[in-house]
Amino acid sequence: MTNDGCCSSKSPLVCDLTAISAGDRPRYNELRRIVGTSVTGRRDLPDGLAIQIDADRIALSQLAEWISFERKCCPFFEFRIDIAPESGPVWLSLTGCSGVKEFISAAFAG
Repeated sequence: MTNDGCCSSKSPLVCDLTAISAGDRPRYNELRRIVGTSVTGRRDLPDGLAIQIDADRIALSQLAEWISFERKCCPFFEFRIDIAPESGPVWLSLTGCSGVKEFISAAFAG
């Protein structure tokens, strides 16, 4: 499902790291590194990307903390965490309007 509301947003499809305070950037960078090393799979979505997260490599609270930073610098993303029962897979979906899929696919290439 495409998020048409994003397309009417004034947020450009550009990551603005200045939205994260200088004091918070070290923590953001640490969480970004942990998220990157926790990716175990990916699936293309019509309007974004879903990445499978190894919950043994990153706590769900850390994933939520990373999202809280990421939504400041990239307000055009819509985030969703899907957690399967009985220690099943964890999927993080990043979606949005036109161009978001290409933007996030480049960030999680591989």
